[in-house]
Order: sequence, then C-alpha cells, then structure tokens
Amino acid sequence: MTSLVPILKQADIFYGMNNTQMELIANLCVEKIYKAGEVIFYEGATSDELYLITQGEVDIQVNPTLVSNHPDQQVQPVTIATLMRGQNFGEMALIDKGVRSATARAAQKNTRVLILPSQELLHLCAAYPELGYHLMSNLASDLALKLRNTDLMIREDFLHRK
Repeated sequence: MTSLVPILKQADIFYGMNNTQMELIANLCVEKIYKAGEVIFYEGATSDELYLITQGEVDIQVNPTLVSNHPDQQVQPVTIATLMRGQNFGEMALIDKGVRSATARAAQKNTRVLILPSQELLHLCAAYPELGYHLMSNLASDLALKLRNTDLMIREDFLHRK
C-alpha cells in the first residue's frame, strides 16, 4: 500500500505534525471511492468519522425545510459549500458526537476520501498528547474559519433580503 503521509501532509488539519505522527494517523485511515452524486452521509444521521478529500469534490448540502414555514413542502437540498482535495469534513461529529448537520455528497466521479474513525483517532491523541494538541488546535482553527464563512453567508443573505 502506498504511504498516505504525502497526502495527509497536504491537509491543513495535520499542519505542524512530524512524519512519525503522520504515519500513526495514516495507519488509521480507510480509503473509499464515491461516484458522482453518491451520498457519503446524510444530514441528521449519527456518525463519528472525520473525512479528508484526496481526489474530487464533495458538496455539503442542507435541507432548507428544517427552517421553513412550510416543512411539508418538497424542496431540493441546497449546496452550501463545495470542498476539494485536502479539505476535511465531518469534524463536528468527532468533537461533539452529535448528528450530522448536513449531507455530504460526491460532486465528481471517483471522489476519493480518507475516513478516520473518531474513537481510534481520539485514542491516538490520548496516547500521543503532542499529536493530539496539534490535531485539536488545527481542527479548532478549521472550524473557526468555517464558522466565520457561514456567518458571512448569513449576513449577505440577510442584507440581500432587505
């Protein structure tokens, strides 16, 4: 099997980690390939995995009827972000073990993702505190950036409605 370390090094969530730490993480990864349009996970589903895109794109979609005045109305999911190689998703389930806040769908054929099971990843963080510190700090930065972008989207939407 080809080493996943060069692929993992391209991801911001592994910034600052050394080769040994990267090898430990690589040993946890499971690769999966999705067809265009195939759902990786559904909004509202329980899951505890972190995903990293190694090829292709993934659309992050939400169901607008969850906040609609007409919840029984049939509405198509809305794509709120398209993620590319090196980007991660599903990290909130890693942190809070809650349900998925959006649906993740492969946007291109042969979209490849690395799946990191949270329990094993958290055990690794506990066993190697420096690795855990780097990972959690990088995840916090990633979530903060995503939250800021979402905040801007909400503000733009609000301003355009007036």
